[in-house]
Amino acid sequence: MKVAVIGAAGGIGQALALLLKNRLPAGSDLALYDIAPVTPGVAVDLSHIPTPVSIKGYCGEDPSPALEGADVVLISAGVARKPGMDRSDLFNVNAGIVRSLSEKIADVCPKALVGIITNPVNTTVAIAAEVLKAKGVYDKNRLFGVTTLDIIRSETFVAELKDKDPGQVRVPVIGGHSGVTILPLLSQVEGVEFTEEEVAALTPRIQNAGTEVVEAKAGGGSATLSMGQAACRFGLSLVRAAQGEEGVVECAYVEGDGKYARFFAQPVRLGKNGVEEILDHGPLSAFEQNALDAMLDTLRNDIKLGEEFVK
Repeated sequence: MKVAVIGAAGGIGQALALLLKNRLPAGSDLALYDIAPVTPGVAVDLSHIPTPVSIKGYCGEDPSPALEGADVVLISAGVARKPGMDRSDLFNVNAGIVRSLSEKIADVCPKALVGIITNPVNTTVAIAAEVLKAKGVYDKNRLFGVTTLDIIRSETFVAELKDKDPGQVRVPVIGGHSGVTILPLLSQVEGVEFTEEEVAALTPRIQNAGTEVVEAKAGGGSATLSMGQAACRFGLSLVRAAQGEEGVVECAYVEGDGKYARFFAQPVRLGKNGVEEILDHGPLSAFEQNALDAMLDTLRNDIKLGEEFVK
């Protein structure tokens, strides 16, 4: 398998590349690309780690050499949030970056499984979809918004609250990937009961966890290390499914049946060609149903912004 990390010199990209160098299956190729001239050096640095994964770095204006032959492409390129910014403030810069990268993917590796990390994910996934569609190569089963960070945060916070092993906690998270559009389904966590007060406190903590990191870093960045871990988990799931492993399920922001919005984060079973089946998210509590109903206008507007940007 060849995995390309786009934006590999950034905080997320370097963390993601380090994890993939250590965890990709033996014989995999890892390609790192960033506009920054340091990127080949990042690859050389990582190449000294003794794992059976070959690695090469590319820099400059054209990502094509990194994309050639890629089975999986993970895009983390863009600017990070700073204190006082929300994800929509990132739109003006990151929208253009995702558009140009999507054009390159359409030309160079249109069959790759593409995971978009670049915020605002609610909008950037729609941008990528419209670009690929205009190029005549869009396959909705091969395009993903990576929302795994919301899931690992949920698992961590639930485990802390309930004194559980976080590795054994599973929390489905549906909706989108910012603020109120993030909806952890705490009612579906097996072996754990929550009071109404706990749900009312934990849900907004999960929704605002990104801001927690931005403020704690005091202008020094946003969530990069935890996002690297989340992107690695999702990227490895794509690789395992593409190699034929069955029963690989992750929550991801994908184009489904449009029941709630054109794009919606929900559990999906992954296969060789991306989304094999969109799974039902199961019954919602009254709290979760109300939160879902309240988020949909925001989510649909985020998507519309991306569609109109391309058009």
